[in-house]
Amino acid sequence: MRSRPSPHPSGPDDAAAAAALVDTAGQALVLATSAANDNSGVSAAQLRVLGVVDQAGSVNLTQLAVALHTAPSSASRLCDRLEAADLLRRTADERDRREVWLVLTPTARRLLDGLGRQRQETIAAVLRRMPPDDRAALLQGLTSFARASGVPLAEDEGSAAQAS
Repeated sequence: MRSRPSPHPSGPDDAAAAAALVDTAGQALVLATSAANDNSGVSAAQLRVLGVVDQAGSVNLTQLAVALHTAPSSASRLCDRLEAADLLRRTADERDRREVWLVLTPTARRLLDGLGRQRQETIAAVLRRMPPDDRAALLQGLTSFARASGVPLAEDEGSAAQAS
């Protein structure tokens, strides 16, 4: 059994304790939001494919396999199931018909949008249970963490204000 990290890292430079705390918070976030994904009828691996295609706009099978750290044949089988469920479409490249691009269908877009709304509602419910000062400190810390990781922030501080 994993030991729980101290609720407060011993100092500002205690990166290992802070990493353990962030990991625990990340697990809580995943658990809190996984119910929406479980009810979608789409497996975690299939949701990951949809997420990769969503982030990229479109990808070819090789790019998808690299992003998933899997063999192209495994990625292709996932795509077969998603295509049969009307969540993914294969389209031939106009310049090179041998090149096939993967794009989301409107059904997939609705699914991902709905799951995103459900996740945000679940997260907002947890945030509302936090004291306002703690919530503000969390949002400030998450903004700093995202910047340090290089993840672009949608509206910088604007998206954090919506959560409060």
